[in-house]
Amino acid sequence: MAKRQRAVRPGQRRPPTRTEPKPASTTVAPPSAKGLTDAEEARAAELEAQPMAEERAASSSTDRSRARRSDPEAASRGRTKEAGLLASRAVLEYAYVTADIRRIVIVGGSLFILMIAIWAVLALSGALRF
Repeated sequence: MAKRQRAVRPGQRRPPTRTEPKPASTTVAPPSAKGLTDAEEARAAELEAQPMAEERAASSSTDRSRARRSDPEAASRGRTKEAGLLASRAVLEYAYVTADIRRIVIVGGSLFILMIAIWAVLALSGALRF
């Protein structure tokens, strides 16, 4: 059988095959001589605020876990939102695990019963002599 060949070598792109004409390019206002426009500045501020908010949320969750470890009463009061999310993910994972274990037990048990049945047939027929 002949070896299949690639249509394109690694590291090279295929030439674009466009059936539709290119859409007319939208005109973008040239940047002002002052720098960024107000919309660009607002977008940049929004992009900078996202990592800061994530960092604050992460630090607050670590502070809560430290406080929970130091205060045994806080641990007994209840679970946090993160623990509920983790538990819900674990339920999905454990569903696969329990199904796999159930299959293993069924196959192993049926093989064991089959081996005992074969032994019984051989022992009763006199093929095995002790």
